[in-house]
Amino acid sequence: MLKPRKMPGFFFSHNNMNELNGKEDCKLAKGKVHKKKQKACGADLKSYLKCMVPHIESGIKTSSSRNVMLSAEEVIQWSQSLEKLLASQSGQGVFREFLKSEFSEENIEFWLACEDYKKTKSDHLHGKAEKIYEEFVQSDAIKQINIDYQMREATAKKAQDPTHTSFDEAQKTVYILMERDSYPRFLKSKSYLNLLNQLQTNTSNL
Repeated sequence: MLKPRKMPGFFFSHNNMNELNGKEDCKLAKGKVHKKKQKACGADLKSYLKCMVPHIESGIKTSSSRNVMLSAEEVIQWSQSLEKLLASQSGQGVFREFLKSEFSEENIEFWLACEDYKKTKSDHLHGKAEKIYEEFVQSDAIKQINIDYQMREATAKKAQDPTHTSFDEAQKTVYILMERDSYPRFLKSKSYLNLLNQLQTNTSNL
């Protein structure tokens, strides 16, 4: 049996009206959530850090179980050299987020993987070397780093019989690339300048 169609101008049933009102309420709720998310990523320093780099929020515990406070002085030191930026866990986090915005986060991820590799026990070198090679070095790697063919081949040979220095040359090349290319742009970026400005403002208000 065919159900009668609802024609324009007909009244909706009480149940249908409730359903429509429910949908409208849902849309309004979503709109409010969206606005709250925008505000959460605004000028407020605490919220900004939560959005950009969750693990460096002031007062949160690091992996070493120590309380750290990100200061304007520390952030200013990041501008002195890439080495000082990468020596800071907070600096690594902020720089990594910046590189993600440029679709080049594989550079810092490879550099950090190499730093971890150097601390690896000798009997675990082969497994880690293979993982780093497959993830960053080989020609079809998901996070392929920007090195030339000769270095890629040389690194592949070193990874087959790994030592603690197997990735040193490739790591140095990637470091220089970040130092000359990404790092200067990072220092001029809104993510860095806004963070520094917020910390300086908070310091002056104390």
